[in-house]
This record gives sequence, C-alpha cells and structure tokens, in this order.
Amino acid sequence: MDLREELEASLGELYSIEQEFGGGGMSRVFLAQEKSLGRRVVVKVLPKELTGGVNVDRFRREIVLAAQLQHPHIVTLLSTGQVAGVPYYTMPYEEGRSLRAHLRESGPLPIAEVVGLLGDVAKALAFAHERGVIHRDIKPDNILVCGGAAVVSDFGIAKAVSEAKDQPPPHETGESLTQIGMSVGTPTYMAPEQAAADPDVDHRADIYAFGITAYEMLTGRPPFCDSSPRKLLAAHLTEIPDPVLARRPDTPPALAAMVMACLAKEPADRPQTAKELLRVLEIVQAGEQRAARAQMQRGSLARQLALGLAALVAVSILARASIIAMGLPEWVLPAMLVAAVLIIVAVVGRAQGIARAITPIASARRRE
Repeated sequence: MDLREELEASLGELYSIEQEFGGGGMSRVFLAQEKSLGRRVVVKVLPKELTGGVNVDRFRREIVLAAQLQHPHIVTLLSTGQVAGVPYYTMPYEEGRSLRAHLRESGPLPIAEVVGLLGDVAKALAFAHERGVIHRDIKPDNILVCGGAAVVSDFGIAKAVSEAKDQPPPHETGESLTQIGMSVGTPTYMAPEQAAADPDVDHRADIYAFGITAYEMLTGRPPFCDSSPRKLLAAHLTEIPDPVLARRPDTPPALAAMVMACLAKEPADRPQTAKELLRVLEIVQAGEQRAARAQMQRGSLARQLALGLAALVAVSILARASIIAMGLPEWVLPAMLVAAVLIIVAVVGRAQGIARAITPIASARRRE
C-alpha cells in the first residue's frame, strides 16, 4: 500500500484526497477536501527517514505551539496526527505559487518586488519570534506568493522535528532537508550555528536564512551553491559570500548592506530582530517610491513644457496673422507672447504644487 492509499484509509472519514503536489521538499504534499467544512486543505506527511526516533507526543506539543500563530503573512497550521507511523499536519490551501517557482521562472526580481515580498516575510518572522516560535527552515520553497504578497508556511516544523528527537539521527537525508548531529534544515539556507549543530540555535538563524533568501531574490542564486550538503555547510561556517552589489549593482546600498549583515557568521553580528529588518525595508521602499515619483514628475514636466512650447508657437503665428489681417500694431505680438508665457508658467507651477501636496497624503493613506 503506497502513502496515498494509507492516507485515504486512515483519514478517509475526514478528508478526500484529490492529488499529490510535486516538489514538496521536506515532506509529501497532498491536496485534500475537508469533508466537514467543504474546504480545501494541504496535508503534509513527513518522510520516515526524517522522523525516525521522533517522539510523537513531543512533536505534537511543538506543533500546537506553532499553530497559535495567526497572522496575515503566516500559513496557519490546522491539525496534526499520525499516519502509517509518521507524523502529518494540515494547513489551508493558498492560491498562488512558491517563491521558488517564481524565481525559477523570473530569475532576479525587480527591486520593488523584492522589497515588498521581504517586508511581508519580515513581518511574519517578527510576529512569530515575539511569541517564541522559530522557523528554522526559511527558504523560497516555504514562502508562497499570493496576489503579490508573501506568506510563510511550515512555521515550527523543522524545530518540532529536532526537538522531538529521542536520539540523534544516524545519517543525513539529502539536499532538501538534512540532519547532521542534531541540526535540521536545508543546507543552502542553514545558519552557521545550525551547521555546527549548536544546541542553542535561536531566532537569529531565521535572520541568516532570510538573508540567504534575499540574496537569491536579488541575484538569482544563493551565495553558496555547491551540490554537496557537507560542502555547503562548511561554506556557511568559513566562506565570505560575494557582496550583493558585485552581483546586482543596481541594488539600493541600504538593502545590500542589510542583506550582507544578515549573513554574518556570528549571530551577535547580525540584525538582532526581524523588526530591524522591517525598518530598513521601509526606508528602502520609501526611497524607491520617491525615485519613482521623481521620475514621473520629470516626465510630466517635460510633457507640460513641450505643450507650452507648442502653445507659444501657435500664439506667435496667430498674433502675426492678426497684425497682417487686421492692421494691429506691432507690439501686439510680444504682448501676446508674454501673456502666453505667464499663463504657461502659472499652469505648470500649479500642477507641480498639486503633485507635491498629494504625495504625502497618498503616502499616509498607504501607511494606514
């Protein structure tokens, strides 16, 4: 009996299994219909090689803690249980796609999009960290892009697996999710202290993984890309990544500096909270918006000046024709040109003033 059949046999009264999603990373992922409420949910089943030695009750306690997280940028855990001897958990089905799929299709993302998505992830991390929940496996695969916003999934799962172990796992399980010593996480995004199996890993490991993810969003690839998990972990411990600006020169300096600070080897040298990240991102976003508004205003001014020049030409032609046809004095032409210039200056100045007045009001409404 394969896993899907076991799920249908064990959970058939609660869920109707519709299909299995590919690329689940650390788990097998199924789309299901919850029969009692008629809603779609995602059922994730952890692999046996990862959960060997897991104390199910302890795993459930960790999941219950993570399930308390209710936030717009966090995919809520709905339930947990056991099927075929391994833990499973469920969460709402979110329309959209993973950041991994988005990066695979688009490559390096526009700066404004990077800042917006990172801001959503930082909000999720800040909320969870304040409540004592660490993700431990932040990566593009666990970030969903839905309607232009980011939501973070699988909060607390890697920690639940690690904390629920009765004994150290005997071997590593590959690139998607690796165990070495007592560390659980994805090698490409693992903080140095996770790679060293430090038992005192805290929320700053999420800050490091956030930095790796941001680096990949900006440059199209993570800083360390060796195919061997052990070499990747060694790189996190010893190698200095190339500066973001060397790979993406148009990155705003404040954003590039934040990303590189997140990648510090020592947790104490990184930003200490996700709120610090959010403040930097808000500053960068405000700068990007000012630059965009300035560009729009420059374009608008150029159009207005062009129209003004055309109007002057038309006025001069009309004035000359009037002088010839009606015998008006010669001073009529310069008088009309002066009047036209004054009108154009007044109109352009008023338009620019209105634009400057509207800008702070629109910004305040966005913040609200």
